[in-house]
Amino acid sequence: MAVLTAPRKATRKKTRHGGLVAWGFALPALLVYAGFLVYPALSSLWFSFTDWDGLSAGYNVVGLDNYTALPSDPVVRQAALNNLIWAVVTVVAPVVLGLVLAVILNGKVRGKPVLRLIFYTPAVLPLVSVASIWGWLYNPEYGAINAALRAVGLDGLAQPWLGQDSTALGATMVAAIWLRVGFPMLLYLAALQGISADLYEAATVDGATRWQQFWHITMPGLKPAHYVVIALSVIDSFKVFDLIYAMTYGGPGTATQVMGTWMYFNVFQYNQAGYGTAIAVVITVVAIAVSIPYVRSQTKEHA
Repeated sequence: MAVLTAPRKATRKKTRHGGLVAWGFALPALLVYAGFLVYPALSSLWFSFTDWDGLSAGYNVVGLDNYTALPSDPVVRQAALNNLIWAVVTVVAPVVLGLVLAVILNGKVRGKPVLRLIFYTPAVLPLVSVASIWGWLYNPEYGAINAALRAVGLDGLAQPWLGQDSTALGATMVAAIWLRVGFPMLLYLAALQGISADLYEAATVDGATRWQQFWHITMPGLKPAHYVVIALSVIDSFKVFDLIYAMTYGGPGTATQVMGTWMYFNVFQYNQAGYGTAIAVVITVVAIAVSIPYVRSQTKEHA
């Protein structure tokens, strides 16, 4: 018994020492995290229960008034609907297109490196640049889209794409899809290269068609990539702000208003910081709620 006790004590002491050293190395990062993320988040939560205007030193605590006012705000209802439409379209379309491009580029295609660069480049462009590019393309007088329609005799289809309620949101979503296709394409392409070629060879020998191989080999093999791509795309879609703000400023009227832009206007333009932070809290809660299934599924798989 004496021989076994000594090593256990030594190991326990070493583990405790290692734990303190690890915490020492982690402390600077934790302080930065607490100072620049945790503290602002808690402050925003607190101000969402007040009528603070964002400028004055004083404010009143109004409890849940800001939250109860959200459902009766017509702009909030419009923004929430736009957010939902945006989430569905800008998640499904880029994911499907990214998967198709990845499958094509994973095959025998000439100039694959150049094509990968072309399709992925929009994902690394600054969003302000993307908004400027598509703003010029949609220009009703000099834009390339209307010019192309007039050139082929479709003058009746030329219109102010960003200047009318019926097309503004759809036009911004086209720009978002163009911007986001590269990210899922890259992840899917990396995942496809990890699927053994022997599986496809065996399926071919057994007489499986390309479509059958895709559904029974490719799609199951891409399951981890699906989790990452879809979860990140959904979370990103609920946080949309900059592209809408730069392209349409939430207009015309409230046609392209989303929760992020309405939060910004209330905090920085209408001096209703308490109400605006309540909107920010709702956005955060929704994003977290959406990410929970992904985190739980990943935890179960790696348990």
